[in-house]
Amino acid sequence: MTKTTLTGVSRLMLLFLLAVSVFSCKNNNQEENPAEVATSEPEEEEKDLFFKISLAQWSLSQPIFEGELDPMDFAEKANEMGFEGIEYVSQLYTPMYKDSADPEAALQIVLDTLKSRSDKFNVDNVLIMVDGEGDLASNSEEERDEAVENHKKWVDAAEFLGAHSIRVNLFGSEVPEEWQENAVDGLTKLSEYAAGKDINVLVENHGYLSSNAALLVEVMERVDMENCGTLPDFGNFCLKREGGERWEAKCVEEYPIYQGVEELMEHAKAVSAKSYDFDETGQETKIDFGRMLQIVKDAGYTGYIGVEYEGQRMSPEEGIIATKEILIEEGKKLSNQ
Repeated sequence: MTKTTLTGVSRLMLLFLLAVSVFSCKNNNQEENPAEVATSEPEEEEKDLFFKISLAQWSLSQPIFEGELDPMDFAEKANEMGFEGIEYVSQLYTPMYKDSADPEAALQIVLDTLKSRSDKFNVDNVLIMVDGEGDLASNSEEERDEAVENHKKWVDAAEFLGAHSIRVNLFGSEVPEEWQENAVDGLTKLSEYAAGKDINVLVENHGYLSSNAALLVEVMERVDMENCGTLPDFGNFCLKREGGERWEAKCVEEYPIYQGVEELMEHAKAVSAKSYDFDETGQETKIDFGRMLQIVKDAGYTGYIGVEYEGQRMSPEEGIIATKEILIEEGKKLSNQ
């Protein structure tokens, strides 16, 4: 995913809309009739795949930011689109609790509603993608420790929701040797806490040194904890952007994407199927999904693969469906081998 932040009037408006939604959803959930609960079962064409398919919430970030989709309705939307599992994005819920008089209680209301909705619509809560909670590889030990503390509430949230992992970023120093030392320290501290909750801490290749797969694998080996792993993303291998920007700017240096996924799969506990655009035959224009899925299968991975459409030409729903369809098409080829 690519990070987007809310500022100014748009943030305040979304804060108001989301806060109202939380409390109305909670009240509505108290009145739900269990007999009317929707169910989500794998479509027939998905049953023979070697993996399951989940929906990454970032695919719907555009309609959420524009106020067209309530993030509290994520489970229902995923159910309507035929997904078995969902992957939350923490920053889409931050406005609901951050400025509250009692942030902890406000966050719990959000989680209560999300749990109720996921139960109602019969979707698995797979993981939480955590953003904006500090740099776990900062050169400052004080900042690293603060980031670890900030992430703990999302470990607790994942445990409450029944998710198996949180996904973290690994930003900080831009000097490889410093970054590795810092990353090992920050990840170890957070993973030790998460181990007590039976939650995994997963690092996504998400730009800069975190997208240098070889370096990240070395970090994994040095941390050497069962619940600390990777979340290989098919597309996030940009090492450097114009002007030194972290997001949005043009990528000027990229790690080899297929090599990167292959290297990261050794420690993978989740996988993100990034997509940008599709041609008239339904093939992704930048990424060979068949080749990527072969790498995933060869690694022995059989868990969820998250659909994460990040394109601009197609609507979010069109892009999500196109990504799901190519996963099914290419996955069936490999499942029959």
